[in-house]
This record gives sequence, C-alpha cells and structure tokens, in this order.
Amino acid sequence: MKRTQDDWNRRLEQAQEMLPLISKLHRENNVVTSIFGRLLVGVTDIDIIKAHRYARRVVERELPLDETLPIFRELAEMNLGTASIDVGRLAKNYGRLEGVELADYLKEELADVIGSNDKPEPRDVVLYGFGRIGRLLARILIAREATYGGARLRAIVVRKKGDEDIIKRASLLRRDSVHGPFDGTITLDKENDIIWANGTPIQMIYASNPGEIDYTAYGIDNAIVVDNTGAWRDREGLSQHLKSKGVERALLTAPGKGDIKNIVYGINHGDITDSESDRVLSAASCTTNAITPVLKVIGDRYGVKHGHVETVHAYTNDQNLADNFHKGPRRGRAAGLNMVLTETGAAKAVSKALPEFEGKLSGNAIRVPTPDVSMAVLNLDLDTEVDKDEVNNFLRRVSTDSNLRQQIEYIHSPEVVSTDFVGSTHAGIVDGLATIANGNHLVLYVWYDNEFGYSNQVVRIVEEVLGVRPRVLPERKEPSDIR
Repeated sequence: MKRTQDDWNRRLEQAQEMLPLISKLHRENNVVTSIFGRLLVGVTDIDIIKAHRYARRVVERELPLDETLPIFRELAEMNLGTASIDVGRLAKNYGRLEGVELADYLKEELADVIGSNDKPEPRDVVLYGFGRIGRLLARILIAREATYGGARLRAIVVRKKGDEDIIKRASLLRRDSVHGPFDGTITLDKENDIIWANGTPIQMIYASNPGEIDYTAYGIDNAIVVDNTGAWRDREGLSQHLKSKGVERALLTAPGKGDIKNIVYGINHGDITDSESDRVLSAASCTTNAITPVLKVIGDRYGVKHGHVETVHAYTNDQNLADNFHKGPRRGRAAGLNMVLTETGAAKAVSKALPEFEGKLSGNAIRVPTPDVSMAVLNLDLDTEVDKDEVNNFLRRVSTDSNLRQQIEYIHSPEVVSTDFVGSTHAGIVDGLATIANGNHLVLYVWYDNEFGYSNQVVRIVEEVLGVRPRVLPERKEPSDIR
C-alpha cells in the first residue's frame, strides 16, 4: 500500500511540474498540447494523470509520466509557432527509436513549426440562429478562440421575441440540460445588446431577413455566416446572406439541396475552393458526418457492394412534446413517450461526399425518447470476406494513428451506454464489442453525439474555410497506409 501511495505522489509531482510548462507553451507560443487527442487545456494535475491513463486504449498500457515529462521540458525551450502537438504520440514514436537524442528527434518532427511565429489573424464568424446547434457552436467557438485564436465569434442573429430576449438567450447559453453549465462567465450589456462570454463580446443582432443586415456597422467584415436555422437549404435561399455587407461565405448546418457541396470534414473538405459557387456550403447532417468517415475507410479497405443504414436517433426539437398536429408523418406523436419510425436522407447524402457510394445505401431512422446521442447501424455487404478482430483492430488503429482520428473514435467496453458519449467531439464512435462479421457481411454500430460531435465538425469546416486550422503534429497516416 505504501508503494502504491508513493507512486501516486510521484506522479502528482510530475504532473504538477508539467502544469507551468503547458501554460508557457500556450501563452508564449500558441501551442496546445495533448495526450493521444486529450487536450491539456485548463487542466489540473489529476486531469494530466487521467490523460496518461487514457493512453492504455491506444498503446495498451498506461503512459508513464516519466516518458512525457522530458518532452514537455524540451518543448518549453524550443521556439515553436502555432500548433497542436500530441505529446503522447511523440513519446510513443520516440520509444521505438534507438540511439537518437530526444532534442534531435523533436527538432525533426516539429521542423515545420520551429521559429514559424505564425499565430493566425482573427477571422469573423456570425451565427444566424441560436437554437440547439447554435448555442453549442457558440460554446465551442469561444473555447477555440481562447485556445488557438483564429475563428472569432462576433455576432448572433435572431428574431427578437420580447423585451427580455437577450436575457433569456444568455441564460440558455449559460445553462444546458444536456451539456451542463457554460465553462466560464457570462455577463450582459443590455444597453448595447452584447453578451460577454469569457471576455469575448458577442453582438446580438435582431433581424428577420438574412439579406438586410449591415455587419460592417458592427466592425464585422469578410465573415462566414453559419446558418443553423434550417429555414433555407438551397442556393437561392442561402445566398441571401451574401447580400449583407460584411459577409464572405455562408455555411448551412443541415443537408444542402441542389448543387450545394455537402462537406464532411476529414473526407471532402479539400474540395472547398475560392470559387463563387463555394461561397455557399453545407456541413451535411449529424448522421452523415457520423457514418461517412467509417464508410470511407471500410470501403477503401474491403469494398462495399451495398448496405443499409438504420439510425436510432435522439428526438429533436421538430417533434411534438405531446400528441398534436405535425406536417410530417408520425412526428406529431409525443417524442418523450414513443419510438417513432421516420425517414432519413443520410444514407443517400453519403454519396455527396463519397461519389463511389452512389446508389449503394438505403436508410431509415427510429427516433427514440432520449435527448441526445444517437446510433447508426451499418449493415454492409463487402467485396471481400472479413474477420471481426481484424476489422476492429483496423478501426482502432484508424482512430488513433490516422488523419481521421478527430472523426472516428473506437471503444471496446461491455458497459458503455448512450450517456457516456454526451460531449464527444468525434463525428462517430465505433462500438467494437458490437461488431458482427460473417463472411463478406459486416455490421458496425456507430455512436455519435448528434449535437456536440456534429457541432465540432461544423467548427472544423469554419476554421478550414477561414484558413485558421492549427497544424496537428506529429503528422498522421492516411487510413489506407495502416496495416
């Protein structure tokens, strides 16, 4: 027992030594560190120890602080520029080498950001609408600005619903029944219609027409407007935003119709251009974001002949709380009491990001009485026969070693349930224990936080469009390179 306590105390001391190093890197170099994707931002010594323990899911052992502390010491002395540096992965890769000095290894791995001093210039973001997704986007953007700089939330546009509108909007940002309290402080300047969130002034703008606003009057210019109302989904409707002064682009947080590009970050964000047609974009749907990365890597490795996607989806705001008229089939029935069979366009929408899946997928959805976190069941017929363990090991490696690590997570636990994934930043989480493989038939179960995970995907697109995405080092592999 004494030995265990001594070990704990030693780890506490090491974690406490890391805290000022982590802070220095962030404050002086705009460098954010992580342990296998677990960001070390605003952390305690206990958080650091937990992040190192999380590493056992990646390297099948708890990562000793003895292996990362020397790396933190070296990083703090290097002249680094803006980057997100995964210290866990650096430690893992360095551990495989022999006869190489740590300082030399780090100089080689981080050469692209040594002496770069390239902190991104702030770029303006406007949220049009402030519902479930809008408020989560606000939370993420505020946190990202404090972490990296770059994308800066400047304004929120809504229709005014009374004299206390801004008070109620701020209260909904401050408290959330699913995602908990806002991490920080929120105050109001009611006279000037400004919400102050962690020192960030956010202008409330009241308007009923997306094309009637002069954003430059508020000091906002070349902004991207993120439309999360869903009121307009085609190019004609969304292009109204481009008529407002100060707007450069519009991004829809729903599937776009017609010729609008539906972007799933990590899959086809490279298709975004500076052309006039790409001034209006769509971030697709939460379900499309959850399943497309998994389908991409499975299709590339094994080939997909055809498949069916069944979504077990949390109820949403467009359903009725009690039985009442609804223009949609079945959605008029009480959302908190019923499983509601409905349609989903997510399966067909996959082909907008992955053309090779055109005509290969069908889909349906079952709305269930939970407020957040959904599951997609991918029932696939493949070109080749597969083994469950091989598929799971491949997906686990993709989730840790590939450039899709922010989109695909993997878990292998007999106890997890939907609430365990509230707050996940990934597009989807593969449940390895549920995988079924029989010949060329494969069934995968993919959890996803249809609110927060999707909102993180949206913010990644925003940062990509604005040119303020931080470099993630060390570099990751393409999923096709994983063996």
